[in-house]
Amino acid sequence: MTMESSSCSLQFLPLFLLILLPVVTKSTTFSITNRCSYTMWPAAVPGGGIQLHPGEWWILNVPDGTTGRVWARTACSFNSAGNGKCETGDCGGVLACSDYGMAPNTMAEFAIAQFNNMDFFDISLVDGFNVPMDFLPVPANGQGGEGCSKGPRCAANITSQCPSELKAPGGCNNACTVLKQDIYCCTGNSSTSCGPTNYSKVFKTICPDAYSYPKDDATSTFTCPTGTNYMVVFCPPINISALALPPDANPPAPVATQPPAANPTAPIPTERIQKHSSSFTGARVFAVILGSVGSLIVLAVFITFFAYKLRTRQHQEIEEADEEFGELLGTPTRFTFQQLHEATNQFRDKLGEGGFGSVFEGQYGEERIAVKRLDGADFGLCKLIDRDKSQVITRMRGTPGYLAPEWLTSQITEKADVYSFGVVVMEIISGRKNLDTSKSEESIHLITLLEEKVKSDQLVDLIDKNNADMQAHKQDVIQVMQLAMWCLQIDCKRRPQMSEVVKVLEGSMDAETNIDHSFVATSAARFGIAQNIGSSSSAHASDLSGPR
Repeated sequence: MTMESSSCSLQFLPLFLLILLPVVTKSTTFSITNRCSYTMWPAAVPGGGIQLHPGEWWILNVPDGTTGRVWARTACSFNSAGNGKCETGDCGGVLACSDYGMAPNTMAEFAIAQFNNMDFFDISLVDGFNVPMDFLPVPANGQGGEGCSKGPRCAANITSQCPSELKAPGGCNNACTVLKQDIYCCTGNSSTSCGPTNYSKVFKTICPDAYSYPKDDATSTFTCPTGTNYMVVFCPPINISALALPPDANPPAPVATQPPAANPTAPIPTERIQKHSSSFTGARVFAVILGSVGSLIVLAVFITFFAYKLRTRQHQEIEEADEEFGELLGTPTRFTFQQLHEATNQFRDKLGEGGFGSVFEGQYGEERIAVKRLDGADFGLCKLIDRDKSQVITRMRGTPGYLAPEWLTSQITEKADVYSFGVVVMEIISGRKNLDTSKSEESIHLITLLEEKVKSDQLVDLIDKNNADMQAHKQDVIQVMQLAMWCLQIDCKRRPQMSEVVKVLEGSMDAETNIDHSFVATSAARFGIAQNIGSSSSAHASDLSGPR
């Protein structure tokens, strides 16, 4: 009888979710404001496009999981059918864009509700510059709320300072667009050694927060927790406080109507002014509220039931896995959290902290032990894979800088954790984090620095100079580096198994020496909404930038 009830509940769950979808769908609001002294035609993909006179704004509601961009078009002319052209940012001669704009244009790029429930956003000058822009979390004080980094600003007019060879009508081109060389586009032979050029440094000096070339990730990507709303302001004031509305002030009226669209792709709802009819009585309002509350209660019951079933099943799988590992000879002893909780007397005596967690003193039987309680870790991604498979398609999880290159194609393999282990080993040897923005520009990324040092036979330079023990045993440390480099192979098939790593550390076997000394993936993941997949045309340089 219970099995039949569960089956029936499963059968009707999609129907309930379909009915309640408008109630529970989450979205992020983008307020796009024209503070320029002239009319412009903002565009968004997804979202379409619109005409904004000075002082007007446009509201976009973007569903969770959306990635895309917003930009300004200038000097446009459209007919009543929404067809025409723009001097900058044109997207195929239509008002409602479904393709990205042509260079030059200043871009606001975003990825909503990504891994760890975080939003990623930036201002990119990889397709050049046409209009000053701010891209800020709300409220507009540059912060947005707890856990939210400041938003990027590019309030200066780069067009007036544009190098003569990059000048374009209405804007300033990026060097890649004009010169079409690998060194400026981060393509071809320059894809692995791409760095700032004299042209990108001009952009970076004027707008330090913005992407100035495709690999400019370290100082140009910003994050906020999912649920944050944002404002994109064209021609913003230099003083950021001028963006904040007084508490008692009424905001400017939103655009009342959407101009005619030329068959936009994946339209996003925009805010409109609507007046309620006088015939909409209190009884109808009460009925709507009652129906919504009742639907939420039913949904909560179903979610609670299935969450309980899912948690029970996960506990059973964990217990089965523990029993299976317990039967293997030579495997380390596995402790439950409860055992460690008791051994450390509720994690009472703290010895120190660092490296993603704190270390506590404990007593296990007759032995004094030290237990590290992790705040978070990327190890365990391979647990997402079924035992009969070698890889799985999944959304990116973990911390940038520690993930295996497979995540670029969303394929997590059984050796994803081996790559993360190699990163951690190099951090221990060098006494620094993998991504350290306090270092010089060429030393920010530890693994990229490792590539350079191994090619120049200067691995000794990476050993922590503050660790006297490692300085006294440099050759032994370099052997451990060889193990780390074996773990950091881009091709997952060339990485060792963890059982082989243990044997190398125990001294029963040597690390592989015939390895590839390129440890960072150079294949560019396409950022944004998939489109024109069958096209053979080359990608914009801007496709190589964007939130990572």
